[in-house]
Amino acid sequence: MKRLWQRVMIALARSARVKGFMQANPRMTNLARRFVAGPDAAAAIAAAHHLLDRKGIRTSFFYLGEYVDRWELVRENVEQKLAIAGLLEHDVLDVHISVDPTQIGLQTDPAQVAPHAFAIGRTILRAAAGRPGIHCIMLDMEDSSVVDFTLALHDDLRRLELPAAITLQAYLRRSEGDLRRLIANGARVRLVKGAFVGKSGVAFTAEGEIKANYRRLVELMLAPEARTNGFYPIIATHDDRIQAEAMALARQNGWPQGSYEFEMLLGVRSDVAEKLTQQGERVRLYVPFGRDWWPYAVRRIGENPANGLLLVRSIVSAMKEPPATP
Repeated sequence: MKRLWQRVMIALARSARVKGFMQANPRMTNLARRFVAGPDAAAAIAAAHHLLDRKGIRTSFFYLGEYVDRWELVRENVEQKLAIAGLLEHDVLDVHISVDPTQIGLQTDPAQVAPHAFAIGRTILRAAAGRPGIHCIMLDMEDSSVVDFTLALHDDLRRLELPAAITLQAYLRRSEGDLRRLIANGARVRLVKGAFVGKSGVAFTAEGEIKANYRRLVELMLAPEARTNGFYPIIATHDDRIQAEAMALARQNGWPQGSYEFEMLLGVRSDVAEKLTQQGERVRLYVPFGRDWWPYAVRRIGENPANGLLLVRSIVSAMKEPPATP
């Protein structure tokens, strides 16, 4: 049932007609505000300062706009990521900048993806030089068809000694092999459950299987060998039981707090993120910004059917006729 719900939400996320209606309707702002920092880099920076200064929580920025197939949108995505990377030069934030390959040219001209990623990585390297924190370009992992491309891009960034990290998805069967190679190379890896739906040949399809694989991968990430190799684990989950298991495993295997981190999504279980920080853990929130918010927000709802009521309320509100002016 949950996978069916996800399929429906993904279809809504990719519908240009639905997106146009939702994003044009001012009554949908409550839904947008729940998961998105605001329309531009200034709003994102303000949100990041609020999180760090008041709660001790770090940020991973993401400019909204993915699966783009028009060059002008690719250019806009790259410019926005370069702009927010450049702002690090004048700030004290500890920031990752998340990038989807489809945002920066994979669907328009794959040959341009690497130069765009290199430019973002070099901007981060210059802007954050000498500043504390773990600043990097974080490659998001999209559906299974682009995994090899994304892994190769990550390897190219590291060969150029640019600050890079990569995301792996627990729902994919291949992720264990990919993770073992990345651990051996001392990489930075963010582990997520995965918001896509795959065929049984390439993916675990049952929720219990996905969660069990997530736990197996966390054990690899926090093994003593990974620590010895200089590997940096980023455990991206909202499951407080898995978080507790990871903390216990880290202590058991000699990982001090700050040598790994937890990542969560803006607007999802904020109380859990704050509690982790109060316990001395390093926590980062994935903070999207931009005007193209509908595909992202509806996928977040797709990950948890309990959020369906929020969607229904927002849609009902959006469909109401505005009050007549006297």
